[in-house]
Amino acid sequence: MAEIKLSESEYRLMDILWEKEPISAMELAAICLEKYDWKKSTVYTMLKRMGDKGLLLFENKIVESLVEKEQVNKSEGDALLQKGYGGSIPDFFAAFLQDRKLTKEEARRIQKMIEEAME
Repeated sequence: MAEIKLSESEYRLMDILWEKEPISAMELAAICLEKYDWKKSTVYTMLKRMGDKGLLLFENKIVESLVEKEQVNKSEGDALLQKGYGGSIPDFFAAFLQDRKLTKEEARRIQKMIEEAME
């Protein structure tokens, strides 16, 4: 899978889109105005740019995503792992857990993910 990079603003727009799609561009702009105080022209500029990047389809005043939230989150997680931790999952977990405590349920869920990843 190719790396998918979104700016913070693009991610916010996509997050609304993933929840509401398909959605009219006008309705999306209204939500963005209410939630982020973005002008309609800003939203339409973003839609054009994000369409050119292959992230969404903007046709006949309707907007639909072309990438799934899970794809984006995985791509961004992979990039963070590579950039910040040289691809080392143990180093990532050590840094992440340095000042945190897990609940028993969180630890159980993580253990299950580790076991499934080993199969």
